[in-house]
Amino acid sequence: MKKADVKLGDILGATSEEELKHPFEGKVEKVYDNSALLAITSYDPEDETAVSDLNHKMVVNFKKLKKVKKPAQTKIASTNDVKISKVSPDGNNKEKNDKKSSK
Repeated sequence: MKKADVKLGDILGATSEEELKHPFEGKVEKVYDNSALLAITSYDPEDETAVSDLNHKMVVNFKKLKKVKKPAQTKIASTNDVKISKVSPDGNNKEKNDKKSSK
């Protein structure tokens, strides 16, 4: 793949014999002269530990990238997908208290 073919936000397939045993997919976060920084979005469960050690990011040479027809379902949660719930002063979750009071 050539630098001109790689755009920010693209989901691309990639391989890395050094770090991960299986092919993976990632979203392009930054483009360099000969490589791109990918946020790993889909990977083989066998590579779970390695992906975690990499903080779900990896720089991959353009030669190891390819377009994907249909991106796989995302395996990791984006930091934007964090859900927050209120906790009552007694330490119980508000939803649990609401369910108890409705009984």
